[in-house]
Amino acid sequence: MCKKETFYITTPIYYPSGNPHIGHCYTTVACDSIARYRRMQGYDVMFLTGTDEHGLKIEQKAAEKGVSPKEYVDEIAEIFKGLWRFMNISYDRYIRTTDDYHIESVQKIFKELYDRGYIYKGEYKGKYCTPCESFWTESQLVDGKCPECGREVTEAKEEAYFFKMSPFADRIEKLLTETDYLRPKTRATELVNNFIRPGLEDLCVSRTTFNWGIPVTFDDKHVVYVWIDALSNYITALGYLNDKYDDYDKYWPADTHMVAKDIMRFHAIIWPAMLMALELPLPKHLAVHGWITFNGQKMSKSLGNVVDPFILGERYGADAIRYHIMREMALGSDSSFSNEIMINRINSDLANGLGNLVSRTVAMVEKYFGGTLPSEREKGEFDDDLIGQAVSLRGKVDDYIEKTQLQNALAEIFKVVSRANKYIDETAPWILAKDENNRARLATVLYNLLDTIRIVATLLSAFMPTTMPKALEQIGADENSASYENADKFNVLPENVTIKKGEALFPRIDVEKEIEELNSIIKNNDEDPRAAKIREELANVAQIGIDDFAASDIRVGEVKACEKVKKSKKLLKFTIFDGADERTIVSGIAMFYQPEELVGKKILFVSNLKPVKLCGVESHGMILSAVEGEGKDEKLQVLTIEGMPAGAKIC
Repeated sequence: MCKKETFYITTPIYYPSGNPHIGHCYTTVACDSIARYRRMQGYDVMFLTGTDEHGLKIEQKAAEKGVSPKEYVDEIAEIFKGLWRFMNISYDRYIRTTDDYHIESVQKIFKELYDRGYIYKGEYKGKYCTPCESFWTESQLVDGKCPECGREVTEAKEEAYFFKMSPFADRIEKLLTETDYLRPKTRATELVNNFIRPGLEDLCVSRTTFNWGIPVTFDDKHVVYVWIDALSNYITALGYLNDKYDDYDKYWPADTHMVAKDIMRFHAIIWPAMLMALELPLPKHLAVHGWITFNGQKMSKSLGNVVDPFILGERYGADAIRYHIMREMALGSDSSFSNEIMINRINSDLANGLGNLVSRTVAMVEKYFGGTLPSEREKGEFDDDLIGQAVSLRGKVDDYIEKTQLQNALAEIFKVVSRANKYIDETAPWILAKDENNRARLATVLYNLLDTIRIVATLLSAFMPTTMPKALEQIGADENSASYENADKFNVLPENVTIKKGEALFPRIDVEKEIEELNSIIKNNDEDPRAAKIREELANVAQIGIDDFAASDIRVGEVKACEKVKKSKKLLKFTIFDGADERTIVSGIAMFYQPEELVGKKILFVSNLKPVKLCGVESHGMILSAVEGEGKDEKLQVLTIEGMPAGAKIC
């Protein structure tokens, strides 16, 4: 088959500040499945992934381990590559921001933006949060701490280069609101309202207080800060402004960048602005997915859950893990993960659904016909419905792949799996087999099942590339019959097809026994880092007496209204009814809640906190929240209460 047009898809480049977990897998597995599907369709695919290896946090992590930053990132990058091999990821190129060719390109990009007048030298004054790698003004802090992660900030005053963002505000707003660049497009409103319409602030793009970064060629005191360094990877990996590769003209612009929602803003606003400044074409689509969560909290090593993908993959197979995380997450939404949810999904869809369909069909062909079907055929009831659903499946999957809606694509495929299993019950081959006169009808039923499995397994091979070739082998399909071109056709397998019985594709799992074993793995492992951190925090927290606690007046309040605070990306202004009057409370939770989400809720707040002005708004109290994780992994949830009136005192 002749090659069609090109298709370029990218994951973000992952920050190697620790070992990867299953939360890292979704984006890469999703991109891999799309890349495989596009290759199957005949596209000339470039699939890029990699690691983002510069910055103060890496420098500090390396110092803690007593190694150089390069030695540290070399080790972690190999772990990421090992995971992608284990998960059968078919990336075409792996970029590291420490690669010489990338460094060369970034230095040229920085200089070009400077020469074009979009980068200028200034001075940064304010606060800096190292874990979040973010600068803040005094007014943006919440209780003197980082409004994103709630941790201590350091005084920052340094010479820096800045990138002008405001010249691109109108074009970026139109990109987000008038095109289908952003998927799902529902996220465009929050980006426009939160970041563009309040006024795009110039972006700090160099640092002088640490050395682990790409040097600015014309000012050796400075290293290039994360945004220009990391985001440029999508074009430097193609050879833009370097001699390592020569693929830029062939593959750019990217067809799909896929990222998690916590880095959506950088790819939806900063990256387009950089490309506009360089007068380069914009990517066609930015697909934004949610987080894999535990009980509403972003991925971490939570109690009762094994999240190490190596452990899970060894127990259930990489394909089962790939299927589960893609089947559970709708584009743009979070998906809840637990070992029990995963095992039940494997049992219901893969063991009882697809695996059972293949094993039953193959077993019946062997039992009733010795493994080879006869050529005689006899049509009957239910045939047309099954065949109709099977041959129309490819078009539906094509459409969902085009929209980056993998969950829906898989749902459509498994509707046909369910229909085929129902077809077995409707036609009852075991009854047909009792009468020799039904031989042609029985052969037709089993052939219809085999050819349906062929279509299903062909389309699923992009999602489960290890197991589906085994399924196709069992039903007697060869490379030609299991091609994309034949995935919307029926009667493709030979009339006298011969099956080859094999092992169960997805053995059924004993849920209770498996959960018990997984819990044992957790207990036998080194102490959960989360538990260790909490234990350390509890050990260091200051002891207080009952009188100290009683001095805090905590009450129930009803949220009457909420809005963004002007000039702040992190603050929300709440109007709270405290049982007697309304009061204003400012809270740094805008990264976790939209203004309308908490209106009407009963929340807990400290009523006797001294008033403080935040971004010009006087705040009378503090809303109580629970927080888990750190930096980019942080999850915050406001404490709500039901069944108590506003003003009720917490004691």
